[in-house]
Amino acid sequence: MVKTFQAYLPSCHRTYSCIHCRAHLANHDELISKVSCYFTRVNVGCGPAEERVLLTGLHAVADIYCECCKTTLGWKYEHAFESSQKYKEGKFIIELAHMIKENGWE
Repeated sequence: MVKTFQAYLPSCHRTYSCIHCRAHLANHDELISKVSCYFTRVNVGCGPAEERVLLTGLHAVADIYCECCKTTLGWKYEHAFESSQKYKEGKFIIELAHMIKENGWE
């Protein structure tokens, strides 16, 4: 049986965690926009890329999931076919419905 180890972000930073199992996902200091794009993340796995038509056009995206509870959290932009959308490549979207704020948000 494979054992899942959970990585933790420093407690001195405001963090986002999986709402289903409370595993740390991302550091608030690395938030790019209020749409929930992140540079880096922990406890997040990535599935295979596939082409999807999103609101901003055709993209190759891969579903991302919580490594601890296996819940699908959002997606990663692998490739943007329109030049105006290239800035999204390599970025992650974690849907707000799947995360919770922790560590000093008061």
